[in-house]
Formats: sequence, structure tokens, C-alpha cells
Amino acid sequence: APLLPLSADTSQINNLCFRMPNATDGTEIWNLIQKCKPLDQNSMYCNLVQADHFRDTCVVAELNGKIVGWISGHIIPQKNEMFIWQVAVCDDARGLGVGKKMLSELLQRKVTQHISKIQTTITKDNLASWGLFKSFSSKLEAELSHKPYYKREQHFDNMHDTEHLVTIQLPSSELRAITV
Repeated sequence: APLLPLSADTSQINNLCFRMPNATDGTEIWNLIQKCKPLDQNSMYCNLVQADHFRDTCVVAELNGKIVGWISGHIIPQKNEMFIWQVAVCDDARGLGVGKKMLSELLQRKVTQHISKIQTTITKDNLASWGLFKSFSSKLEAELSHKPYYKREQHFDNMHDTEHLVTIQLPSSELRAITV
């Protein structure tokens, strides 16, 4: 069946499926990210490895067999913290809470039950990402803090805007299950 724009038919949101990615999803994930400016464009191989090796901490949203959303993340070594690398949602699925639903899906997994914080980095001008993480922290009634982290001059040789480290202090896994 052809993919209907979610914005044109919001009943389609009930047909969304959230799952762990597979290595065979790498190309479709890469194609989605190419369409989601201003996301950094990783190599197709990077997305394939994420979908394969980090599948427990990544999620895809599908509609009618087509990937319409993607989150890549990993648990920070030796910490009870999860780092969200990228969130991508296709144009037709934006504004319907797909990003929050994917984050919620990640927090329901057994592998993330011990996580006490979510972290990500966001450039100052990426309003969609700021909106997603502020809205998600509000939904959880969780504290969100941020500070400049990967700095334009110090880390990017003036070739990329400063990335702000955003941290959401999560409620207990029992409270998360009720909230999300």
C-alpha cells in the first residue's frame, strides 16, 4: 500500500510500529537521514553498523512497511546514561509525537531499565530537537539541563556550530513505565 502522509490522515498514527532495527535497515535509515536536514550525514556504513551492533539502543518507526522514524543511541560505557546520537522523522510524520514515542519505546526496553539520564547534543539553532527533548522531559516531569559541550573553536576547528550537551535526569524505571 502506498504511504499516506500522516499529516493528511492522522488516523495513520495508530498504524505506526516501533521496533529494533536490523542490518538490512541500514540503507533505508541512511536515506531517511539524508532527507532530515540539519542532521549530520553519516556514512551508509555507519548507519548499518548502528542498526546491527547497537540495535538494542536504537529504534525505527514504521508505517506500512516503510521506515518513517529513527533514533540511534548507545549506553555510555561505565555509566548509567544513554546517549541519543540522532533522531530523524520524515516530513510526513513530523508534529505527531513520533520522536517522543520512539524515546518512550527505548525507555521501556530491559536494556535501559538501569538508565538514570538521557544525554544528547544539540546545536543552538536546531529548534526541532530542542522542542522534542524539552517536551519529552516535561512529559516525564524530569529535569532538563544543558551547557555548551563540543565547542566550535575547540572541537570543530570552526567548521561546525557548538553542540550543547542536553541532560534529562530520568525518574525511576517504575515511574517511567507509568509516565511514558
